[in-house]
Amino acid sequence: MDGAFRSDKDSLGPVQVPADRLWGAQTQRSIENFPIGRSRFVWERRVIRALGLLKKAAALANGELGQLPSEKVELIVQAADEVIEGKLDDEFPLVVWQTGSGTQSNMNANEVIANRAIQIAGGEVGSKDPIHPNDDVNKGQSSNDTFPTAMHVAATEEIEDNLLPAVQDLRDTLDAKGVQYDDVVMVGRTHLQDATPVRLSQVFSGWVAQLDQAMDGIRDTLPRIYELAIGGTAVGTGLNAHPRFGEVVAQKLEEETGRPFRSAENKFAALSAHDGMVDISASLRTLAIALFKVANDVRYYAMGPRAGIAELKIPENEPGSSIMPGKINPTQSEAMTMVCVQVFGNDAAVAFAGSQGAFQLNVYKPVMLHNVLESAQLMADACRAFNDFAATGIEPNRKVIQQHLDDSLMLVTALNPHIGYERSAEIALKAYREDKSLKEAAAELGYVEPADFDKWVRPEDMTGPLADD
Repeated sequence: MDGAFRSDKDSLGPVQVPADRLWGAQTQRSIENFPIGRSRFVWERRVIRALGLLKKAAALANGELGQLPSEKVELIVQAADEVIEGKLDDEFPLVVWQTGSGTQSNMNANEVIANRAIQIAGGEVGSKDPIHPNDDVNKGQSSNDTFPTAMHVAATEEIEDNLLPAVQDLRDTLDAKGVQYDDVVMVGRTHLQDATPVRLSQVFSGWVAQLDQAMDGIRDTLPRIYELAIGGTAVGTGLNAHPRFGEVVAQKLEEETGRPFRSAENKFAALSAHDGMVDISASLRTLAIALFKVANDVRYYAMGPRAGIAELKIPENEPGSSIMPGKINPTQSEAMTMVCVQVFGNDAAVAFAGSQGAFQLNVYKPVMLHNVLESAQLMADACRAFNDFAATGIEPNRKVIQQHLDDSLMLVTALNPHIGYERSAEIALKAYREDKSLKEAAAELGYVEPADFDKWVRPEDMTGPLADD
């Protein structure tokens, strides 16, 4: 021990490690060798927790299979529980941009858990006695199967515990708004031009259906990441692991998390390809597409308020300009769409990384995990913000909606069954070119009597199929 440092060692020799830290030589080497960026924020809880869960499950499995004595199992489990609970988060300093197998993060977990177990046993940190980071905490494992296992556990928990509930809340708010404003009939729009009428409830229902379908797509993909690489060790053969190790670890993880984790049937694919992560990223991208549509529609419906569509009112959350007094901007829509753009980019990175498996290992694991977790976290946060500060406060501007509806030329479509498409088009074009109402144009052309026009052209009757006679 030299002042504020202690001497630790690995297979390459001694390393000076801060004396007050539980990590060891390999973690310290990673800190020194990879001073790249600051992207560790998504790792600070989900990934650390996943590594703790995995190391606990591995110790329990090794104990059950007769590979570790009970006293070592108990020490490892106790230390791993502290990792799971977040008590040792400061002992995980590594950035995303490290070895592509995640070896340093795996060893970070091994070293921290071993040293904490040694503390619990009353031993000397760094002594590797009575718990060795490789021989005990990492027993039956390789970084090549532990890190992808932690990837799947972390992604599953982030998506199921954080993202899906946030999307569901936004979906439910939009659904309730649709029910609340079912009586509002407004101009429909296609090609950014006026179209036949819709109910505001129907507009909301489209958004709700998109979110439902996106969530279904994510849930349909989750089984791909319930499959775990653990038990494959270095190249997929399971060398140095008990034949049932992967199966038992998956069982322990299922018991610990309540998720239906299972050992991957083919460990060679589980180590060298991460198609499940590619699939889940793609399903997150689909959700981002749906959220982009919702946010953009809200932004466009609220545009104005005097020189735009202005059919929806949105909350006035903050001043919108440093020079234009009284300006209010659709900032929640802007934030949401920026998040979606980021998710599109993250998915492209995951897809490219997923294509880079070479022989028995894909060495783009950390960047894949980083992007999947960031996408899920960003969209969860954005959904909560959009729900709380935009969706819950959306109201129809009934006066403007009615004005636009009254002026709509596409109401003429209701005349098609009575006078035909050609005459209806003539009425619409005459009204547009001469700046007249449809009713006036129809009467001047002699195609429709005013009383019949009022009977046939009823916007509220145009929001569904023809009624039975």
